[in-house]
Amino acid sequence: MNVPKSGYRVFSANSSAACTELAKKITERLGVELGKSVVFQESNSETRVDVKESVRGQTIFIIQTIPRDVNTAIMELLIMAYALKTSCAKNIIGVIPYFPYSKQCKMRKRGSIVSKLLASMLAKAGLTHIITMDLHQKEIQGFFSFPVDNLRASPFLIQYIQEEIPDYRNAIIVAKSPAAAKRAQSYAERLRLGLAVIHGEAQCSESDMADGRHSPPCVRNTTGNTGLELPSGKQQAPFPGIELPIMMAKEKPPITVVGDVGGRIAIIVDDIIDDVGDFVAAAEILKERGAYKIYIMATHGLLSADAPRLIEESAIDEVVVTNTVPHEVQKLQCPKIKTVDVSMILAEAIRRIHNGESMAYLFRNITVDD
Repeated sequence: MNVPKSGYRVFSANSSAACTELAKKITERLGVELGKSVVFQESNSETRVDVKESVRGQTIFIIQTIPRDVNTAIMELLIMAYALKTSCAKNIIGVIPYFPYSKQCKMRKRGSIVSKLLASMLAKAGLTHIITMDLHQKEIQGFFSFPVDNLRASPFLIQYIQEEIPDYRNAIIVAKSPAAAKRAQSYAERLRLGLAVIHGEAQCSESDMADGRHSPPCVRNTTGNTGLELPSGKQQAPFPGIELPIMMAKEKPPITVVGDVGGRIAIIVDDIIDDVGDFVAAAEILKERGAYKIYIMATHGLLSADAPRLIEESAIDEVVVTNTVPHEVQKLQCPKIKTVDVSMILAEAIRRIHNGESMAYLFRNITVDD
């Protein structure tokens, strides 16, 4: 049996050639070959995985980048993990730079917490550890029953700002919403720059009034006085003696920019850029307020639908994302999109985990708000 001296193997679970580029860069940095396996779709769209070498007793790292077809990528990862588990692999560690369904990590109306479901599925398939990057919410780590290393892309994006943006000292870090203010503040403090926050942008797409929990109580027609009926024109109480306060509906104020961006370079930072409508609207507001250049910095560049066209036609000067998600097609459509390579930190994480070394070095000078 040909067991490599390293004692670990690195596999890619992607069936798409474009999605294996990150895996190839990581293995080149590690000085190992990509494991031999075949991942493909049957004519009926079922996913099939064939592992072409022995993995018995070894630590296996599965690198899975998430393309536009998210659900197929998830099934490829699950089937690959289960195939390695049944082939007696010692440990199976998933390297998932962009964790899918991370935005569905809270209960919304009568929906579900899909991130929790996916975490359970990965554990059941055989994964024993996950390496990811910039989870949408850090609390997602609590959904897993095994260790999760949530790496940060901010050092690479900050380095890009310092090296590639001329006169970055005249820049200001912008949060496109109050929710992103902590992340923006972390960037601003490390770059020694000012901070601005855009408040009151677009209307929330989720209407609280559509939730049944805000529906008025059901009142039956009765002939007698049961205590559930109040005189006409008054609010009806669901139970005798209970008067619930009326909830005031939330109303977004007009768009305002808290902070002076006049004559400055505006750098908007976020973790995910997918539907670019909010970013385009933010860029227009910043231009109106006097910013003369606008950059978008994000870890995961999903750039779905018409995002490249909208960016090209907008006031945005440049969009900088990492290669956690393949976006070569979008770059051909829009030359404003630039890529920062993060394979170095992913390769170092794999090396340290295999050798049993501390991961603290990868989180030096990283704050909780990053």
